[in-house]
Amino acid sequence: MVDTDRITGAAKELGGKVQGAVGDLTGSKSDSVEGRFREAQGTAENLYGQAKDAVRHAADEASDYAEDAYEQGRRYLREGHDQSAEWPHTSLLVAGAIGFGLGLLVSRL
Repeated sequence: MVDTDRITGAAKELGGKVQGAVGDLTGSKSDSVEGRFREAQGTAENLYGQAKDAVRHAADEASDYAEDAYEQGRRYLREGHDQSAEWPHTSLLVAGAIGFGLGLLVSRL
């Protein structure tokens, strides 16, 4: 989806170019200056819209990446749970070793 600032900015930029060109042709400095000013405003607004689009796109990409990571984590958790159900003694030994190690660390403080 294109941001509305990009559309209105492009329109102002084009209008400013036309007004500046007409001012140059007719010799009207005020029209020429006003046209260049409108052109610059349009360019700035267009760039602002492009920046908003880029941020929106980056946020969408980050959201998709986070969703994929979440799903992958759920899958690993499910697989780990299935493995621990198959080997309960190994799971208990690993948990005991971790608890023993943490106990040693805490007792030294």
